[in-house]
Amino acid sequence: MTTGLQVRNVSKNFGGLRVARDITLDLPAGARTALIGPNGAGKTTFANLIIGALEPTSGSIYLDGHDISKLPEATRVGAGIAKTFQITNLFRSLSVRDNVRLPILERERRTASFLRRYDGDSAVEEEVEKTLAEFQLLPLADHLVRNLAYGQQRLVELALTLSLKPRILILDEPAAGVPSSDSHLIIDAIKRLPADLSVLIIEHDMELVFEVANRIIVLVNGTILVEGTPQEISQDPKVRELYLGAGHG
Repeated sequence: MTTGLQVRNVSKNFGGLRVARDITLDLPAGARTALIGPNGAGKTTFANLIIGALEPTSGSIYLDGHDISKLPEATRVGAGIAKTFQITNLFRSLSVRDNVRLPILERERRTASFLRRYDGDSAVEEEVEKTLAEFQLLPLADHLVRNLAYGQQRLVELALTLSLKPRILILDEPAAGVPSSDSHLIIDAIKRLPADLSVLIIEHDMELVFEVANRIIVLVNGTILVEGTPQEISQDPKVRELYLGAGHG
């Protein structure tokens, strides 16, 4: 059986507007693939097709050889597909620790116990502490999220998403809004992700892309212009003219 994510000839139309055109790509286990392109290229639309927020007009999406093209978003999350967002989607009035604990309880279908009165569980608390440590968040564990710097909030969001134990992770502009002085926090966190996790990174920050991706796909007007290694992409004249040389990123 083919493992990982496979996208085959996927297109998406909104009325007469075609925003994705016959996209085909593979995201095998352990992939670190970046999806780049100018604003309006269709990158976020494509990500929403993968997670099930949108349904393809044509084409198919497979997970481990099974067609998931028509499965709802919640079912895909349960199957192991997760996505972070351009704007942090956190519980700002809760602590960092509580934010990390909630998706673990949700994964174990125990969220109701948190809402009533959570008495603690050694296995859950051990996982919370391990996750906080992995993202170097232990010193901030009891801080309210709303009091954190934006780069720190992005780390919490990434930790929260990883608590769902996805197999396919889509990072939608993980460095968006993060000051350049803090961008190393995001880069380091991505480098520490589990080796067998498949990661698709949608990003304008080319420094981040070339630092963490081992394959880059360039999307223009909803279709793949070119794909290759970072070195191949950086030297491709079409990319330099249409994207890198145009001041995007």
